[in-house]
Amino acid sequence: MKEFILIALNLFLLVLFIKLIRAKNLLSYLSGGRWWLTWISVGIITFMDEFTSMFYAPSEAYRFIGNKAIFFLILTAIFIHYSTTRMVEIAEILEKNGIKGGGVYSFSYLVLGPVVSFIAVASIMVDYILTACISSVSAIANGMTFITLSPLVEYLLPFAIIWFIAGLNIIGIRENARFTFSVFIVAIFIIFNLITLGFFHSTPENVGVIKRGFDNVYGDLTGGNIFYAIYALAFGMGSSVLAYSGIESVLQTAGLAKSWRDIGKAYIFLALTVGIITPIVSTLALSSSIDFRAHEGDLITYYAEIVGSPAFSIVVGFLASLALMMAVNTAFVASSELLERVAHRYGYKWLIKTNSKGSLYRIHLFNAVFFSIILIITGGAQRILAEMYAIGLLASFCINMGSLLIYRFFKGTQEIREYSTSRIGTLLIWLMFFLCFIYLALHKPYGMGLWAISVIFFIIAGLQIARKRAPEIKEIERTDFPMELITRIAESDQETIHIYFKRPGEKKEGLRRDAFFITFFSPRQGIPPKIGDKYFRFPVFKTQGVYYSILAILYAIRADLPEKRFVIHLGWPTSSWIDRLAVGLFVFNLMKLPKLFPEFEFVIEHGSR
Repeated sequence: MKEFILIALNLFLLVLFIKLIRAKNLLSYLSGGRWWLTWISVGIITFMDEFTSMFYAPSEAYRFIGNKAIFFLILTAIFIHYSTTRMVEIAEILEKNGIKGGGVYSFSYLVLGPVVSFIAVASIMVDYILTACISSVSAIANGMTFITLSPLVEYLLPFAIIWFIAGLNIIGIRENARFTFSVFIVAIFIIFNLITLGFFHSTPENVGVIKRGFDNVYGDLTGGNIFYAIYALAFGMGSSVLAYSGIESVLQTAGLAKSWRDIGKAYIFLALTVGIITPIVSTLALSSSIDFRAHEGDLITYYAEIVGSPAFSIVVGFLASLALMMAVNTAFVASSELLERVAHRYGYKWLIKTNSKGSLYRIHLFNAVFFSIILIITGGAQRILAEMYAIGLLASFCINMGSLLIYRFFKGTQEIREYSTSRIGTLLIWLMFFLCFIYLALHKPYGMGLWAISVIFFIIAGLQIARKRAPEIKEIERTDFPMELITRIAESDQETIHIYFKRPGEKKEGLRRDAFFITFFSPRQGIPPKIGDKYFRFPVFKTQGVYYSILAILYAIRADLPEKRFVIHLGWPTSSWIDRLAVGLFVFNLMKLPKLFPEFEFVIEHGSR
């Protein structure tokens, strides 16, 4: 029976992948003079990144919370992949604002400015650093399961992997979608066979272990008060989130896809593949009779020998090593793209200078040196690296969800409403991530130390750079001066002057000839194009806000042009108060204007004349 099911399974997979391979434009397509990756291609790249966590995260979760890890690895999978609906929303917002890729760095910069974006850079760089380090260590642990090495050789091999991958990137050989797809096919064949063998090998004792794990969690959640239950959730999920590291990579690489809709499909693909595979394999392995202390580094590989054979275990070990080496490569590629984006924004062209192969060789050398330093500091110990890992991951999640909450609070869904999610749901997701972050910060001093040092370094260095090189400086230099507005109004022969306050992107054509148009814009989003000599653009800063910018203009007009009659036109707020509570405060302030300027006429209207 077992042999028949295995043969049928492999034949089914073989037919499926033959059909996929023969499909036209499966991985990429040409559109608008540029090659774009398809959603399945983007999804597979991230699949290989997230998939590697399965080879070290379950044992790490078990080390901290015992058999409760079985429950929390399942719960965390559901929670993480549900939270990706918010990452799709972020991808849509970035695209609508003319930004492709960059993930948490680009989004935090758009919403909250340079300081938070530097924290985001530090957080995601910590992720990439530890991805490279722990993946190289785990690749050796899984690939050399049945080979005895001297301690010195075992210590040096992770360094060899890091510098080998760095060399490949420097000479221009990078991971591509077709090769990744080939590895994905091999991984699916091997893992599906492992799962099938695991089910056949299951016994009532395995079911009993799973039940005890669930019972222990149930006792934690119901045995005390609500605060202890919340702590138990944060404790369990914080210890299990490492299994789903890499999930943010789709958002980071959104610039490779043509549309945010492809990002949404890629996240659905991940939820239906690795989002199911990782909990199943973890449950099967953690419920088996394995000496977990003796096999922390090669849990899944050793489990393959128990349910299959030594030969099958070698195959799984080879897959683990290959996938983990690809994760090291992903860390090199993704970190170089992130640093390239930052360097390009602030004009550090020397850092992003490429060699004859088009490689960012200086960034790759910097990364290889830094990765090696972390390996030296930690002694190449997987346990210490795992403890350090999840802090940066959760910090980036918190920044993403917090930025989304703030963006929707102030912007609502009126401007970008094609894909929007519940604000309450986003708040709850952010709260859960934040609680997990607090737990890890208090219990994982190594990770907190590395994250804190990285954040302090990037903030101090970043602020110094931003003061002199921020692209907002050039945008502000292109703005109009208030005195230009006063002068133009004074030169007008009209006694009644209409002034329209318009948001960036609103239509300004077709309005009366005696009208002046004023737009307040965020320098981070760029200055809108000037469409006429009566159109004035003024920057608005976080410390001042739109309302006080309007006040400054009106006070100047009243003081300098008392002989003119003014009609002030303000747009009607169309977002609901539930969706955007901030509109209530803004409208409340606007209601003060007629009392502050009784000589002006105020009109709140929807649409344009």
